[in-house]
Amino acid sequence: MGAHCDDIEIGAGCSLLKIFKDYKIESVNWVVFTSNEIRKKEATKSANQFLKHVSKKKISIESYRDGFLPFYAAEIKEYFERLRKEINPDIIFTHYRNDRHQDHRLISDLTWNTWRNNMVLEYEIPKYDGDIGNPNFFVEVDKDLMDRRNGILMKSFVSQHSKHWFSEDTFSALPRLRGMESATQFAEAFYARKIVF
Repeated sequence: MGAHCDDIEIGAGCSLLKIFKDYKIESVNWVVFTSNEIRKKEATKSANQFLKHVSKKKISIESYRDGFLPFYAAEIKEYFERLRKEINPDIIFTHYRNDRHQDHRLISDLTWNTWRNNMVLEYEIPKYDGDIGNPNFFVEVDKDLMDRRNGILMKSFVSQHSKHWFSEDTFSALPRLRGMESATQFAEAFYARKIVF
């Protein structure tokens, strides 16, 4: 689940590439909630690169207005309820619950509200708000995976290149910090609030 077109890639892209490399994944639903025509093409291109070895994939890039998701909350809640009837995921990647971006928080809240008995991992995104916290679930990733993720981001999301934060340095900074925290070189970190085996 991603509020915006590059959120999934930035927050969980390395881990997803690692999972797709190490395991045979039967099915993936990739859902993004805000976009416009340009961003939708970019997000579709990126998602297809991430999911190229997944046999059954569904990529949904919706067209809600960026920054306004809370104002569509009832409509998006109904979207989640329809999705819940279609899928029962083994793992759900969603936004960090305490993320200060209003769109991110709504998607996280509705993820938890909709799938109470599934494994949910909340990813983090570096941004202006400086709201990263203390995650408790780390996925070690190597430099090749990180470089591959960064390459897909840079080649797919051309419309974002003018933004000061959209750079490989930014995308690599948090995995390096989380790698240091988990005694590895690079890692993606998640908030695992409740895991039942």
